Amino acid sequence: MEGVQLNLISKDRLDKMASMEKIRMILEEVKRGKIVVLESGLTPEEEAKLIELTMLEIDHDKFVGIEVESYPQKSKGFFGKIFGSGGGRLTVIGPANRLKTLQKSDEFIEALVSLGR
Repeated sequence: MEGVQLNLISKDRLDKMASMEKIRMILEEVKRGKIVVLESGLTPEEEAKLIELTMLEIDHDKFVGIEVESYPQKSKGFFGKIFGSGGGRLTVIGPANRLKTLQKSDEFIEALVSLGR
């Protein structure tokens, strides 16, 4: 069955991980073609390190990079109900050749996810 795999990762799980552990886990999942949704997002330093490591691992035949979009969660919405919390910063990360941000605002991220590799 062909489709897109989304990994929804809770704030509780992320809080138990060191920064480099989070970054490595995210990068490995995205390199496998998965879309990663983080309930609490990354710090600006973690995002910068993720982008830095991504640039080192780019292989134009197999891994072209990542797309990262974040927005603040002001209340307990849909993901807050799933994860049991609210507030924070929701972050969506995926392979640049599969995830394209179409529009972003403080209230939503509109993205196109391609099934092709």
